[in-house]
Amino acid sequence: EVVLKVESGGGSAYAYGLCAAELKRLVNSKINLTVCIDKVAASGGYLMSCVANKIIAAPWAIVGSIGVIAQLPNFHRLLKKQNIDIEMHTAGKFKRTLTTLGKNTKKGRDKFISELEELHIVFKDFVKENRSKIKVTKVSTGEVWQGDKAKKLGLIDEIATSDDYLLNLSEKFKLLEIQYFEKKPLSAKFVSLTETVLEKSVYKILDILNKNRFIN
Repeated sequence: EVVLKVESGGGSAYAYGLCAAELKRLVNSKINLTVCIDKVAASGGYLMSCVANKIIAAPWAIVGSIGVIAQLPNFHRLLKKQNIDIEMHTAGKFKRTLTTLGKNTKKGRDKFISELEELHIVFKDFVKENRSKIKVTKVSTGEVWQGDKAKKLGLIDEIATSDDYLLNLSEKFKLLEIQYFEKKPLSAKFVSLTETVLEKSVYKILDILNKNRFIN
């Protein structure tokens, strides 16, 4: 069994979609995957969590937020007041639907909204595929839930902290913690070492100067 602690309020769809796909490989390989949520697994965080065989959440953990959001400022009117023109050229009807600098059109805005709605449908279908007992229409409003309510809605399976769950497992199994550390290239190690040496040298010089000030 693999126990994964998830703590995320979400982010880009493609990034969390990739995380979900990688976790799905474990499940497809007949390896039991348990996700523990101590604080939050919302939006993309829940997207990657829902592939697990079992989801356990702490009593006050936040889960859900099955929705899609996108926002961006538009500076077109401000730039126009300053007599600043913006040129944007695209090849492809909907290569750019909304822009932060140019004037947005109704057609572009409608296309952008339709893309969000399509992504929401994909999100809902994915949750339904992996949590078959969930009534997707009830939980795909973008809301979040906690504890008993989240369990009743089928978003989680049990209420417990990750420590509680691991402690129970330790009575029957040997637990191994796996961590990944990115290997630094030689150049990065050299830079880090140089910075450390310089920092120590500066502090030593400052310490000597400070002592001499009192001696004089």
